Amino acid sequence: MESSPLAAAVAKVGDRWALLIVETLLEGPRRFGELQAALPGIAPNVLSQRLKHLEREGVVVARAYSHKPPRFAYALTGAGEDLAGAIRMLIAWGAAHGEDAAPPAHRLCGTPLDVRWYCPTCDTGVSEPDADELRYA
Repeated sequence: MESSPLAAAVAKVGDRWALLIVETLLEGPRRFGELQAALPGIAPNVLSQRLKHLEREGVVVARAYSHKPPRFAYALTGAGEDLAGAIRMLIAWGAAHGEDAAPPAHRLCGTPLDVRWYCPTCDTGVSEPDADELRYA
């Protein structure tokens, strides 16, 4: 059976903690302790495992800032940064279907953001009925 684009994405980042790590790193590189502080509830061994997985998948890169003891800062690769749009769509979906989740809003004026699919060739948004006819190149 041929793998779908969604199956490929889920294999790389389909874990709750992995997505939250990527979201945190969208703000910029972080050290292990900073990631742990930004992700309440994650156990150190789970954070370590997820970082190693994301590194193997080419989503995160670890850069040493100390050799004795070995310590690293973690940053997104280009592929990791490409996840920003998907994460924003998941955030919008979570806000629409969650009880206490606020929708993403514009920092300057506070207006909730409109997260949507957009075709740059046609210079138009893709509506939900049109999305049923998506094809994957």
